[in-house]
Amino acid sequence: MTLYLVHHADAVDSLVDPRRPLSTLGRLAAERAAAQTAARGAQPSVVWHSGKLRARQTAEIFWRACNPLAECSATRDLQPGDPPSWMRDRLRGESRDMMIVGHFPHLPALLAMLLTDGEAPVPQGFPPHGVVALSTSDQGASWSEVWRIHVPAPA
Repeated sequence: MTLYLVHHADAVDSLVDPRRPLSTLGRLAAERAAAQTAARGAQPSVVWHSGKLRARQTAEIFWRACNPLAECSATRDLQPGDPPSWMRDRLRGESRDMMIVGHFPHLPALLAMLLTDGEAPVPQGFPPHGVVALSTSDQGASWSEVWRIHVPAPA
């Protein structure tokens, strides 16, 4: 099983729009990152997002680029303050390739928990607005990083 962790793309400030949709530069960066992710062979069967507008918009961009036949939906346990153990436990035993589009600090904490069982920080951290691909061959008991995509900060 391959798991793709995606941090939502750059969003407008809450003073501009309290719903925080993707900025124009964020949308363009998400489209580039999604194309790079698809070019690396990503074809998740499931795309989950937090339900927040910026995560949903990012998820839809990746869904269209990687596998428009996949299930794409909001799900619980992906809010910024949710304990990462909730999602880790949901992933155990999962056999489908999955993509999760979420937020900081949840995604870096989930990545650390999956790679190090929370014992140590991940050496490279989590790339802001980027993608980290992980793989497991033991039903989610242990994970290894396969690749990552860094997205340049908007100018």
